[in-house]
Amino acid sequence: MAPSVAMPRAWASRRAIAPTAALLATALAIAYFGTRFAMRDTGELPIPAAGTATLLRTVVFVALTVHLGELVGKRLVNRGALPRSWSRAAALAGAVGAGGQIIRLAVVSDIDMTTAYGTREGQLLLIMANGFLAAAGCAALRRPALAAVPLALVIVAEAIRAHPEQYSPEFGAALTVCHLTAASLWAGGLLYVLRALRLRQPNRADAKAVLAGYARLAAWLLAALAVTGTLSTLRRLPTDVVLDTAYGRVLIVKVALVAVACALALVARHRMLRGRPDAQRPARVELIVLGVTLLISSILTVVPDPHWLSAR
Repeated sequence: MAPSVAMPRAWASRRAIAPTAALLATALAIAYFGTRFAMRDTGELPIPAAGTATLLRTVVFVALTVHLGELVGKRLVNRGALPRSWSRAAALAGAVGAGGQIIRLAVVSDIDMTTAYGTREGQLLLIMANGFLAAAGCAALRRPALAAVPLALVIVAEAIRAHPEQYSPEFGAALTVCHLTAASLWAGGLLYVLRALRLRQPNRADAKAVLAGYARLAAWLLAALAVTGTLSTLRRLPTDVVLDTAYGRVLIVKVALVAVACALALVARHRMLRGRPDAQRPARVELIVLGVTLLISSILTVVPDPHWLSAR
């Protein structure tokens, strides 16, 4: 009986490889070519190695999402079987993503690595890389909760790096800290909860309790995202160039995706409250939509600041 049971599982695993590979290839294509596509016919100056920058920042955002989501997910799923930890691998990937951006900075600026480290952006990226390495160390030493400190440092450094403008950079950085934290916890928490529920599929009552706890947290995170996202948009995107800049175009796509994710979250919550066994299906689609939103957010950090094109 054992071989006959194992064979369907093996076939199912093999069948899952093709769609997973296709999804990954699509994600890589969006990240690499997204900036160039968004900037078409806008008159904005091209960004050197924009595709590489987007890919590396996507790695950083995914690392934050997975690691922070695991930290909060363990509190939501505080009993029963737990999925295998991905935090250490995610933190190491984040360190590679931050370090790769330093190398890109040196290449596109035609400077050596020592000079790149001395620049403002290089210093912030170095802080991010070291923060991820410290978080990986916390995971390796089985002190996962301590990783929250270096990960917070990573978020602050990324927020400062993303706001080099002369007009109220402190306010913009503070908004980004809140926005990035809420987005990482929303997507990362959902990822961990769904992974945990796969181990507890027969226990519907337990699954309902876990989803209910996540739904309460997600409601607060969504509110934080709405407030910080609106304020960031008002300060960074002039209304007269919404459709004429890459930033405006990408932002419209991001807002649409967030709206879809919110609708899916409401459907999942409605099914959960009614005790339906298929409540996790819209949550899984929601996770995919949030993943695409993360890619779009990475593009948004690479495209030019739209202020120079406003009222020209």
